[in-house]
Amino acid sequence: MAKRSVADSTPVPLSDATAALTIAERRTLGRRLRQKVPRESHASWSAPADRADPVQILIDCGKSRVQKLLPVRYARMMESPFAFLRGAAAGMVADLARMPTTGIRVQACGDCHLLNFGVYSSPEGRAIFDINDFDETLPAPFEWDVKRLAASIVLAGRHAALPERTSARAARAAVRAYREKLADLARLDPIAAWNSRVDVLDIIAAQDDQKLRDREMQRITQSAAAMPAYQDFPRLAGMANGAWRIKDNPPLIFHFDDLGEGERGISGHEVFARYRETLPEERRVLFDRYRQVDCAFKVVGVGSVGTFCAVGLFMTPDEAPLFLQIKEAQASVLAAYAGASAYANQGQRVVVGQRVMQAASDVFLGWTDDGPENRHFYIRQLKDRKLASVGQMMERDALRFYAELCGTTLARAHARSGDPALISGYLGSSEAFDAAVQEFAVEYADQSEHDHRRLAEAVRSGRVEANLNLHKPLVPATSGTAG
Repeated sequence: MAKRSVADSTPVPLSDATAALTIAERRTLGRRLRQKVPRESHASWSAPADRADPVQILIDCGKSRVQKLLPVRYARMMESPFAFLRGAAAGMVADLARMPTTGIRVQACGDCHLLNFGVYSSPEGRAIFDINDFDETLPAPFEWDVKRLAASIVLAGRHAALPERTSARAARAAVRAYREKLADLARLDPIAAWNSRVDVLDIIAAQDDQKLRDREMQRITQSAAAMPAYQDFPRLAGMANGAWRIKDNPPLIFHFDDLGEGERGISGHEVFARYRETLPEERRVLFDRYRQVDCAFKVVGVGSVGTFCAVGLFMTPDEAPLFLQIKEAQASVLAAYAGASAYANQGQRVVVGQRVMQAASDVFLGWTDDGPENRHFYIRQLKDRKLASVGQMMERDALRFYAELCGTTLARAHARSGDPALISGYLGSSEAFDAAVQEFAVEYADQSEHDHRRLAEAVRSGRVEANLNLHKPLVPATSGTAG
């Protein structure tokens, strides 16, 4: 089977062509699309004979990354099939692009799995639940995000040893929540839809299950997910030779001297000077109250491991701290199939996508580059803690709740850039699309388990190296790591 691109599908008129149409007329356009791309066509997945080697895709993606960190990336992906999926966005989009495609485009997350959602504080101090990773964001068909989210839910349920039926039903519940939220948003005027938010405390309070309500409310209120890193300043920084320095915590945080031969840090001042110019003028006033005092490398995530990521420490003369995270932005994995970004700087691509999709974005969000090296970055405040681990979240009664929350949130994010009436018309009021994506999610979870075993075989054979600790010798994987 030849590689299929979005351009091969029959496109639906985009917003410019439908702006003069009513909500009802745009819904009708969406319903008509079912004749060309039936909702049931999203269901099954089977690997074609000419499917690319998933390990080779990872190797190719790693060529532009910090080579010393690639063993950490592979080791983190080895932890489970769910962890593998988190790091395999490039492989999955190649598979999705070969399936029937609606052509209804939104600002897509591009790496939409359930651990790329989280809690943070709005400017008013409310706990907002939203997408929190935009490294791969790009305009693309809406269903790519939905399918990746559903597959991640099945794999997370399996990772938590939940019954298969529970995991599959949770994936279906996420898709249903997405469909129903889009139907609600399609009825609103554009401003109301744009300003909608997912207030996680209100959603928890509305749950019928008292135990679930109490546990999730406690988890959110006690979580440090919404805590800015400056409130945890003593843990992250300390005095050294009379100056404040970021504390080394290898292999997660270390200064650039340990980055590896041939790898580059950043000059800092010039990079942040260019970043400053991308901030709105009123944000520059706030940023200018701080001065940079240190910068250190930070290893983050699974999919991001190997890209350049650092933490900058800034302080006022009165030693009030500000931590900014600098992340390298490379071309989105969606670009080969959905089209290249409109922005020359990939950091700008990330920032614009985040501002479009998120209900409330970081005031320090901006982009920059390092000049002659031509590396692109985006910058935001460091949020150094997560809401919870998969194991903590995925109790049987909580998986469905969390899945529905993610589905609702994804719908809100897509409605800001896409046409909710058009998408809602295509999805309809029945569960046809929900059932199709549930079937796909289970079959693609099986595929991810197979690909995870392929990675384990590559580690055992020495094709790739997996090592969680950069400062210790590699411990070869055993057969028990695959599964």
